[in-house]
Amino acid sequence: MQYTPLGKTGLKVSRIAFGCSSYGSTDWMPWALPESEALPFYKQALDAGINFFDNADSYSTGLAETIQGNVFEKIGVRRDEVVLATKVFGPMGKDVNQRGLNRKHIRHAIDDSLRRLKTDYVDLYQIHRLDPTTPPEETMEALHEVVTSGKALYIGASSMYAWQFAKLQAIAEKNGWTKFVSMQNRYNLLYREEEREMIPLCIDQGVGVIPYSPLARGLLTGSRRRGTKRSEVVKDFARPEDEAVVDRVLEVAAARGVSPAKIGLAWLLTRPGLTAPIVGATKVNHIDDAVAALEIRLSDEEIRLLEEPYVAQPPQFGRETVPSHNVAAAEAFRAALGHDTTVF
Repeated sequence: MQYTPLGKTGLKVSRIAFGCSSYGSTDWMPWALPESEALPFYKQALDAGINFFDNADSYSTGLAETIQGNVFEKIGVRRDEVVLATKVFGPMGKDVNQRGLNRKHIRHAIDDSLRRLKTDYVDLYQIHRLDPTTPPEETMEALHEVVTSGKALYIGASSMYAWQFAKLQAIAEKNGWTKFVSMQNRYNLLYREEEREMIPLCIDQGVGVIPYSPLARGLLTGSRRRGTKRSEVVKDFARPEDEAVVDRVLEVAAARGVSPAKIGLAWLLTRPGLTAPIVGATKVNHIDDAVAALEIRLSDEEIRLLEEPYVAQPPQFGRETVPSHNVAAAEAFRAALGHDTTVF
């Protein structure tokens, strides 16, 4: 395993992060695995040298965190040998204050996450989405209080426009509050819009990039080609233009005699500013492929082949397009807060 600092911090994380969203209730996701089936994957990840684990309170409404806490206890994981990350924002109950990024919800959410994870602190506490109903100053001060209380060491953000991220960082700096050290964004060969502004901003400011959906929910493995039964599961994520990109991934993989997943991850690992892609696992080969991708060195020609067919698209953050500052869009997004918009 390879290790690298998280952004400009001194915290060392594995270059593969383990995503925990696949474990919980089938009411959350049809393919979610229960605790007994999740345990072997956690053990496999630890045995492979992965020390960076990413969760969220909204994954299976807290059950994913509970599973992780129980599994680590059963395995006997030493707390000082792992880096735990979780997120806040999604609905955790029916009450109007059991969601979002207001001070009250953040205060309860961090305590609930710590209880489920069976720890007294997390290494990285992230906002899962922006909350347009809460003043950004309130959110940043509340997150600062989480850090000063010792319940989190660092804070991170996820899925927003670069100008929004820059604004939050400026608010924190102006007030002497804790700034974000990481950005968890959607980034893969089928979605490269983060290359426009967010990733250059993160590189300039020393913010670690830890992208989710590195294989575009399996599309880059070639197992969900258009017209197949499996494509129906993610049909709203696939565009006709993406087929050419998947063709190139399969072409490069075949030429090298490796799986398409290894090629998709190997490409991502070449990208400037990238700290660690977040990889989920419901099959043994998922972790094996991710670790093996670290050893693949793509040639300039292979990279050109993989990147050439990409067609630009509107920014997409999760299942919703996050609105800009325009009032009508912001109002629509406020209405959407009544639904769970979080994804893995």
